[in-house]
Amino acid sequence: MNHFYTVLLTAILFLTSCSNASQPNDPIPEHETLTIHSIHLNEERTINVWTPESYKTSPDSLIVLYMPDGGIQEDFPHIANTLNDLIQSNQIPPVILVGIENTQRRKDLSGPTQIEKDKEIAPVVGGSAQFRDFIIDELIPEINQRFRTTNKKGIIGESLAGLFVTETLLLKPETFDFYIAFDPSLWWNDHYLVKTAHEHFDQFPDSPKVFWFAGSNAEDISPYTKELANILKTENKTQLNWMYSDEPKEKHNTIFRAAKEKAITWTLNNI
Repeated sequence: MNHFYTVLLTAILFLTSCSNASQPNDPIPEHETLTIHSIHLNEERTINVWTPESYKTSPDSLIVLYMPDGGIQEDFPHIANTLNDLIQSNQIPPVILVGIENTQRRKDLSGPTQIEKDKEIAPVVGGSAQFRDFIIDELIPEINQRFRTTNKKGIIGESLAGLFVTETLLLKPETFDFYIAFDPSLWWNDHYLVKTAHEHFDQFPDSPKVFWFAGSNAEDISPYTKELANILKTENKTQLNWMYSDEPKEKHNTIFRAAKEKAITWTLNNI
């Protein structure tokens, strides 16, 4: 068991220190940057907002896609550019991208844990509830006030951000209409979310939700993404339209870029 947790901790430190940050050759798209003082988080948060070209020429209100790891040096540029390409080719409807830049990533994106080795990844962990409250109570109202938005909104994330996406779907499903998670770190807290998934689905709302998620060949992740897919099959929730993409040829650090187009296309055409 000690050897297992040593291996697990090594994997944790690698996986959570890397958010698949945007590569240097990703052009930074035209965007707006906002600063919001969060009462829930007791700090200033930097928010990057990308709007498609049609936003400037049409009075239409648009769907909003929220994204942790949304800094300019993180995943914001390559996801904004991907959205632009998919919109320009008429594969998805126009959307607004809201990127949330990290401050304490491992704290914000992880839920509580009873596993001592989990707690070693950062000085503070388990802050996902406060981070979600920031999004619900402070960020979403601010975006709705500043931009023309519909009542449709979703969230996208990878690794620990994927864990946060999945946790939000299970614990607070009413928060978003659609959820996209790449290689979610479902091992967290002894894979608590997977172990308790049936209980959460028993409380699932009647309103329609969409969930796309994927698993790479990462040995500490793929068993739990597959298990969650099997649970969803047995639950057969008619109000939840879901798709699991098994990606055995992808590694943890390649799956986001490899699967992002099909994830976004499938999800936005099923909401």
